Amino acid sequence: MKTFGSLLLGAAFAVTATAVAAQEERFITIGTGGQTGVYYVVGQSICRLVNRDTATTGIKCTAPSTGGSVANVNAIKSGDMTMGVAQSDIQFHAYNGSSDEFAGDKKFDNLRAVFSVHPEPFTVVARKDASIAGFDDLKGKRVNVGNPGSGQLATMEVVLDAKGWSMDDFSLASQLKPAEQSAALGDNKVDAIVYTVGHPNGSIQEATSTVEANLVPVEGPEIDALVEANPYYAKAVIPGGMYAGTDADTNTFGVKATFVTSADVPEDMVYEVVKAVFDNFDRFKGLHPAFANLTPEEMVTQGNSAPLHPGAEKYYKEQGWIE
Repeated sequence: MKTFGSLLLGAAFAVTATAVAAQEERFITIGTGGQTGVYYVVGQSICRLVNRDTATTGIKCTAPSTGGSVANVNAIKSGDMTMGVAQSDIQFHAYNGSSDEFAGDKKFDNLRAVFSVHPEPFTVVARKDASIAGFDDLKGKRVNVGNPGSGQLATMEVVLDAKGWSMDDFSLASQLKPAEQSAALGDNKVDAIVYTVGHPNGSIQEATSTVEANLVPVEGPEIDALVEANPYYAKAVIPGGMYAGTDADTNTFGVKATFVTSADVPEDMVYEVVKAVFDNFDRFKGLHPAFANLTPEEMVTQGNSAPLHPGAEKYYKEQGWIE
C-alpha cells in the first residue's frame, strides 16, 4: 500500500519531470506569405507534422502569415524567424548578395537550404475588358506589382529590367498584398495582377470567378535570355482549363518555392523538422494540390543554391538521397 509520503514523493517527481520537459521545449517560427498563397500552406503543413511529435522532440512550431520571400529571409537573418519559405531566386541572391535587396551588408551568407518544394510560375491575370493578351500589353495599364518584401515584386522588377521598362511604364503600379489584389481586380481598381505562386491557387480562382479575366503569357526573347542566364529560373506552363476564362495552356517562366534556415539553427532541430516532413511524406503531399507531384529526390537536389544545412544533410544521407 502506498503511504502518504510515497504519494507526495511521486507527485513531486511528476512536477519535476513536467518542469524539466517544459524547460526542454523549443520553439520554431516559420515565415510564410499571404494567407491565400501556397507559402502559408507550406508553413502550416510543416508545423502540423512537426507538432505531431512535440511530446517526443520538445519542438513546437508556428507559421504566421508574412510579407513573403524577401521578408522571410531578412527575418531569419535578424533572428526573428527560425525558418521560412522563399523563391529559389531570392535564396540565390540572398546567399550571393547579387541583387539590390541583398547587396553589401544585406548579404546573408549564413543562409542554408533545407529543401525545395513546388514550382511557382510567374502568373499574370488581367481583366478581359482591359484587352491584355501579352505582357507587352501591360504598358500604360493599372497593375498590382506585388507588396514590398514579396517574391512577385522582386520577380516583376527583374522582368521589367530585362525588358528595359520601369514602374513608370504603368499608369498605376499598386503594391497590394495577395489577399487584396483579387478584389481590386474585380472592383476595377486595377487592370492586371501578378503572383508568383503554385497552382491551383485560391486567390487566382477568386479573381477569375469574380470577373471575366484571362491569364497572360509571359514569353519572348527577353524571357528566354533570363531563363538561359539564371539557373534558378525555368520555363513553366499553367495548364488550360484550370481557371475560368483561359482554356489554352499559358506559357510563362518561374522559380521553385524553397524552405530555408540559418546556419545558426541547431543541427538536431533542423533534422527533426526534415524528418517530420519526409517520414510523413504522403500525408504532406495530400495537404495541397500543388504538392501532388513532389518527389524527395527533386526536393533535395533542385532549386537549392545555398549550402544544405547539416541537419538536413544528415537526414538525406541516411536515406541515401545524397552521398
